[in-house]
Amino acid sequence: MPMRHTRLSDTSTEITTGLERIRTELALPEGFPDAVEQEAAASVASVALPDADLTDIEFVTIDPEGSRDLDQALHIASDGGGHVVHYAIADLPAVVPAGGAVDIESHLRGQTLYAPDGSVPLHPRIISEDGASLREGRVRSAYVWRMQLDSDGNTTHTTLRRARVRSRSQLSYREAQERIAAGDGLLAPLRTVGERRLQLETARGGASLDMPEEEIVHAHGFWRIERRDLLPVEQWNAQISLMTGMEAANIQLAAGAGIIRTMPRPAESDVDLFRAQVAALGLVWAANQTYGEFLRGLDRERPTTLAVLSAARRLFRGAGYRVIDGPLSEADAVHAAIGAPYAHATAPLRRLVDRYVLAHCEAQANGTPVPVWATAGLAELPGIMQRTGQLAGRLERESLDVVTDAILAPLVGHRFDAIVIEQRGEKPARIELVAPPLETDARVTAPAGARIRVKLDSFDTEKGLPTFVAADD
Repeated sequence: MPMRHTRLSDTSTEITTGLERIRTELALPEGFPDAVEQEAAASVASVALPDADLTDIEFVTIDPEGSRDLDQALHIASDGGGHVVHYAIADLPAVVPAGGAVDIESHLRGQTLYAPDGSVPLHPRIISEDGASLREGRVRSAYVWRMQLDSDGNTTHTTLRRARVRSRSQLSYREAQERIAAGDGLLAPLRTVGERRLQLETARGGASLDMPEEEIVHAHGFWRIERRDLLPVEQWNAQISLMTGMEAANIQLAAGAGIIRTMPRPAESDVDLFRAQVAALGLVWAANQTYGEFLRGLDRERPTTLAVLSAARRLFRGAGYRVIDGPLSEADAVHAAIGAPYAHATAPLRRLVDRYVLAHCEAQANGTPVPVWATAGLAELPGIMQRTGQLAGRLERESLDVVTDAILAPLVGHRFDAIVIEQRGEKPARIELVAPPLETDARVTAPAGARIRVKLDSFDTEKGLPTFVAADD
C-alpha cells in the first residue's frame, strides 16, 4: 500500500513540549485516582465467567500493530452457500460494577483519547489491556453474536449471549492480509463475507469516504507523519463490525428502547454541489449511481480522487446519538453513510456508549429485563459522547499542528510536489503535499485535481501559519 512520511530528529524536544502543552490546555487526565485503580484490580481478580463455554471456537483478533485493548474477536465458517459469523465483544459489565468508581470515572472520560505521546484510556489499563481485553490464549467473558448469513451476505438469523471465549491468534492488519493472500482457511471467509457486505452496502445506498489514514508516529528517536491507504482486510473487517452494529440497532428498535448512532441524509443542495465539483474534475458520475457507489468506484491512484474525497466530506455531516424511547420513523433512525439503522456496539473498551448498547441488546434478544443501570444512564449518553468526541477531534487536530509546524518551519524556501484538492474562490486553495503528507492552504490558481509544484514562501512561527505559493520551476 502507498505510504508517505517525513522523519524529524532535531525537533524532538520542541514536539514533546508542544504535545505536553496540549495535554495541559485540554486538561487531559494523567492516570486514574487510586480508588479507581484499586476497584479495577479487584474486579479483574474476582470476575465471574459465564457458564456458557465457547472456547472451542477458533476466534482471532485483527487490529492495528501493537494494539492491546482488543475489543473484538472473529470467527467465520462456511455454511452451504452462506456463512455463520461468530463475533465476540469484550464484556465490560463483568468487570465494571454499576455505580462504582470505575463506572463513574468512565462517564467523565466517555471514550479513549489517542495522542501521539500516549493514549488516555477510558478504563484503567488492567481492564482495557488485560482483564477484559480479548488477548491471545486468555479465557475471557464476552458478548458473542452469532449471525447466520445467506449466499448474498444478508443476515437471516441473529443471536446474542454472554459466554467464555479464547482467542487463538492476535493478528495485525498486515498479518491478516498476508494470511488471506496465502489461502489461510480460517481467514479466507472474511474476504468472501466482506465483499458480499460491501455489495449490499452499495445496494442499500450506503457510502464510505475511506480516506487515507493520517498518523503521527514516534519510533527509534524520530517523529514522522504517515498517510496510507487502507488494506482490503481492514474494509472487510469493518464490514463485520458494521453488520453487528446494524443488528444491534434492529434489536433495540424492535424493543423500542436503547441508543443508536444517526446521521441525516445529505441535503439535495450538498449533493448537487458535489455533483458539480465532480463534473468540474472531468469525472463521470452516472445518473443511476448513488454517491456511495460512485465513491467506491474511484481509482485511488489518480490525483483527482483526493480532490473528490475532500469535496465529499460535506455529505457526511451531522452524526449523533439518538435515545430510543418507543417507535422511531425510518428518517429518525437512519444512518445515511451506512444506509440503515446502526448502533455503536463493538468497542466497549474504548467507547462508553457501547457498554449500554450491548447490555440492552443481550437482554432484549433473550427476553430478559434490561439492567436498571443501562436504562437509567441512557439520557446522558448523547451529551457525554458529543463532548468527548469534540475533545478527541481537537486533540487530533492540535497534535497534528504541532508536528506539522516542526516539519515546515525549517523548510522555508523549499519546493514540494502537491495536489490541489479544492479551489475556494478568493480564499487560498486547499492542497495536499505529497511528502510530507500534509493538507494546507496555498495561493495557486491550478484547478482541483491538478498536480503542481509549490514553494514554502514563509512561515509565521508565532501563529504556526505556513504560506505556500506556486513554485517558479
